[in-house]
Amino acid sequence: MKILSAAFKFATTIAFIAWFALFAYPLWPTAARAVVLTTVVVLLSAMYAYFLFFAKHLDALGTKVKGNFTSLTGVMRLFTLPRVVLAGWIHYLAFDLVVGLYIVMDAQRVGITHWWLLPALFLTLMFGPVGLLVYFVMRFFMVCVLVFSLGTCAGASAIDAAKIVLVYKLWL
Repeated sequence: MKILSAAFKFATTIAFIAWFALFAYPLWPTAARAVVLTTVVVLLSAMYAYFLFFAKHLDALGTKVKGNFTSLTGVMRLFTLPRVVLAGWIHYLAFDLVVGLYIVMDAQRVGITHWWLLPALFLTLMFGPVGLLVYFVMRFFMVCVLVFSLGTCAGASAIDAAKIVLVYKLWL
């Protein structure tokens, strides 16, 4: 159990370091944030694979994973062993971090100021898909405002129409 507890602390700590890099994304040099974020995602992924597939020796003697993905009861049975719970936690840490990275990079691509992202990033850190949903809603309305401000009325010029098409393609 000591190994599992130490792994939990290590995984959580490095994930929070990476989240700090995401929150402060524009303030970090490009190379530093790339190294930190890539390293943390790779480490979390490796830890997940190890604890899921290769660390069965850390389970209490005589225990084995029982359960399945076909019912809620079956999934609950999967999470009765501390090693499997740790693997599940690391899975959450890794995927939420990748979602946060997607939000930051996508917003940068479409021109959304980083400060607007902070609430969505916080919600992604704490509640995963809720933060992603908030970002998608925010992104939709920001792109709609941009398209509307470029002039979608009948008197819009050909240049305005080209800008609208460009914004639409960026949305996809």
